[in-house]
Amino acid sequence: LVSVKRSFKNYHKDAYQAILDGVKGGAKEKRLAAQFIPKFFKHFPELADSAINAQLDLCEDEDVSIRRQAIKELPQFATGDNLPRVADILTQLLQSDDSAEFNLVNNALLSIFKMDAKGTLGGLFSQILQGEDIVRERAIKFLSTKLKTLPEEVMTKEVEEFILTESKKVLEDVTGEEFVLFMKILSGLKSLQTVSGRQQLVELVAEQADLEQTFNPSDPDCVDRLLQCTRQAVPLFSKNVHSTRFVTYFCEHVLPNLSSLTTPVEGLDIQLEVLKLLAEMSSFCGDMEKLESNLKKLFDKLLEYMPLPPEEAENGENAGNEEPKLQFSYVECLLYSFHQLGRKLPDFLTAKLNAEKLKDFKIRLQYFARGLQVYIRQLRLALQGKTGEALKTEEVTVDLFHIPPSYKSTVTLSWKPVQKADASQKRASEDTTSSSPPKKASAGPKRDARQIYNPPSGKYSSNLGSFSYGKLGSLEELVIVVP
Repeated sequence: LVSVKRSFKNYHKDAYQAILDGVKGGAKEKRLAAQFIPKFFKHFPELADSAINAQLDLCEDEDVSIRRQAIKELPQFATGDNLPRVADILTQLLQSDDSAEFNLVNNALLSIFKMDAKGTLGGLFSQILQGEDIVRERAIKFLSTKLKTLPEEVMTKEVEEFILTESKKVLEDVTGEEFVLFMKILSGLKSLQTVSGRQQLVELVAEQADLEQTFNPSDPDCVDRLLQCTRQAVPLFSKNVHSTRFVTYFCEHVLPNLSSLTTPVEGLDIQLEVLKLLAEMSSFCGDMEKLESNLKKLFDKLLEYMPLPPEEAENGENAGNEEPKLQFSYVECLLYSFHQLGRKLPDFLTAKLNAEKLKDFKIRLQYFARGLQVYIRQLRLALQGKTGEALKTEEVTVDLFHIPPSYKSTVTLSWKPVQKADASQKRASEDTTSSSPPKKASAGPKRDARQIYNPPSGKYSSNLGSFSYGKLGSLEELVIVVP
């Protein structure tokens, strides 16, 4: 009886071997092989390697219909120890330029993901680390687009930890685009949505930004890497996840070299881009070791963009000098950063500056305020008669023009949406990244219109009103108002 069973098994094994040999035949034999090799695969474990190799040959056949059939059946081979190998094969097949094939590969990968997520990830990361460039690129894009579609029972904590561990290996050598995609992948993991998780991501970004190295403003790649990394870090900052390390680096190494920065991106105002990032980060800066020194760097840089008024002739007109150009966006960013960091040292202007320098600052502020008024009048004239989106404006009043600043107002940058809060709204959760807490309802009488602040005529006064950052259409400007 044993001999009969052995003979019967050998007979079927020979039959299965004949099917495997069909991959060397014509188109009809190959189509049959593509169907029957996976169908009977589980019955012949001793022929597993031969069967997988035969199916792989069919996946590379010249006939597109045979390739598609072979790819479609690959998940049937993903059993036990074979699954990582199948995942590796499917990952390599992502390089296909045939859209139907490419979709089949994606579906097959998602199918085996639900069988064994870690095993599938092992195949994907193996190709990301060691595969060809096109395979690496498409494997990363697969992870960045498909992971978020998988259910929670697949994306367990253990699976997410595996993704983080393998991602750290990849991040040791990535391009800028790859880094952005991996941050998208990691930021979407549920286990990294906590405060400690976001802190871990910030540390990853800081390591990638290489904040321990000397900053080289004349190296476009060095500048671009810092900006790319900072852009990824900004959304992670909150009142519990501080930006101190990045803000310190910007103040100590980037601001002093602002005019020397170079960038590989054509048409980018690199200086404004740096100042915008600094402004956005400054809201979440914690305790800083060299606060006074860094405030001084901010203050000095602010003065560079706030010119003194031109000298007046005896008749009260300009003495032939051209009116200085006012850099509204630059000043907005620097004032905002100075305002946020200045909260930690509120007596900086009055106690840390000598009388002459403080007087000089007041004159510059007043001249800037007058320039803003001219700009606002011109803008209103340009918008007369227009309706709809062009006239929608959001304003938040601040008191940066008070000497010393009162630091009481909520400040919103002009390119960021203003947070309008209802009196009935509850306080935001501790993990929020908004820099604008809900406003309290005013206890005083309402006014029908806001009175525009008119700077004093004649010599420049030190009595300064307050101004707001607002938006009119696509323009970013500063608006002087009386709160």
